[in-house]
Amino acid sequence: MSNTLKNKRVAILATDGFEYVELTEPRKALDEAGATTEVVSPKEGKIKGWNKTDWGDSVKVDVDLKSADANNYDALLLPGGVMNPDHLRMEPRAVQFVRAFFESQKPVAAICHGPWLLVEANVVRGRKLTSWPSLKTDISNAGGEWTDQQVVTDQGLVTSRKPDDIPAFNKKVIEEFQEGKHKAQRA
Repeated sequence: MSNTLKNKRVAILATDGFEYVELTEPRKALDEAGATTEVVSPKEGKIKGWNKTDWGDSVKVDVDLKSADANNYDALLLPGGVMNPDHLRMEPRAVQFVRAFFESQKPVAAICHGPWLLVEANVVRGRKLTSWPSLKTDISNAGGEWTDQQVVTDQGLVTSRKPDDIPAFNKKVIEEFQEGKHKAQRA
């Protein structure tokens, strides 16, 4: 176990329908790097994952979104899955939670459909990012520059396209989370 992220607290914002490996694999990498990770959700108890084409396993919710405070975390992870970010972007508290990380210049990582929350939080204008290809138009319409690459980093924002990108995503996420606040990160 590495101590690269020792004393770093990472919020993982998710709800039912998150792509299981897009939460569990980055979380495992963050935990192995020494971070403390907490699943934050508007749903209490457990949230159910999606496994490619059907429901998968559940994960325990650590913090209710109603009581979550972005000031208590050093970084944010947004897993994908179609349902997860689609539901979260309709939750004003979830959108404000995401926005607070940008306002505080803290690093944020989003994979697959996770950038939908970034669009809703109005933080993609002037940024280069990637996502699942179907979000290209949403990102472009929100003023972001979409690119089809395995992993894209823009001043503390790390994005990837899909589960196949997770190894490269995890490596870059750990690097950016270790660096901490980015002065050029903005809301």
